Amino acid sequence: MVPLIDYLILSAVLFTIGIIGILIRRNIITIFMSIEIMLNSVNLAFVAFSRFLGNMDGQIVVFFIFAVAAAEAAVGLALVVAWFKLKESIQVDDMKLLKG
Repeated sequence: MVPLIDYLILSAVLFTIGIIGILIRRNIITIFMSIEIMLNSVNLAFVAFSRFLGNMDGQIVVFFIFAVAAAEAAVGLALVVAWFKLKESIQVDDMKLLKG
């Protein structure tokens, strides 16, 4: 049986990779992927705690997080496609024009 701390360390490493991806990358698709990595790291922590404590609460929360992640991906990618049709670029630096 894998101890809880191993799951939490993996979750922290994945979350850190997601944060670094958001801060370093300038491509909006890569930023969306980094956000998905961060959400999945939180899901891993919820499932690990749920298994460790012996209840299903964490796993139920994971289903809600999956629903939010799917909605974020659908709306975000639709906005990226619309922006790409308009400006033919998906770099974050080009989106500074959206400021009012």
